[in-house]
Amino acid sequence: MRLRALLTALFAVPLLAACVDDRASWQIDDTREHTLSLIREQPLVWDKKVNLYVVVSRMPACTRRHSLGAGTENTRVEIWQVPSGAFIVKAGRRMYATESQTCEAWARLDEEPEGGLGELRGVFRTRNGELTFVAEKPDQAGGDDE
Repeated sequence: MRLRALLTALFAVPLLAACVDDRASWQIDDTREHTLSLIREQPLVWDKKVNLYVVVSRMPACTRRHSLGAGTENTRVEIWQVPSGAFIVKAGRRMYATESQTCEAWARLDEEPEGGLGELRGVFRTRNGELTFVAEKPDQAGGDDE
């Protein structure tokens, strides 16, 4: 019986290793206290979908986790900042508005705001198998390298 349990555990390890559970952050003011983070969780290895979450944090004042819904391991998540200081999080065709003063506001946008998305701050994406935030350089605004 012990051998059977050991073999089952050994066969389960590669399956668990394939699950996605990672995160990356953008330091908004170049400080660890003010960040937007993306979390990807894949609860079942055989399911291609991952649950996406955004954590808005301005410590010590506030921190909140908001759901972006399901995506894939390669879902590109863009962060835009509007002139008011609020942020638009774009994952595929879905867009959400949020802010970091109270970290509570989270609203789905059915269409692009009248004034546009604002300024692209960067993109969360997978590079070399690792989730990372790639900051947008001012001279590349509006460009897309994919």
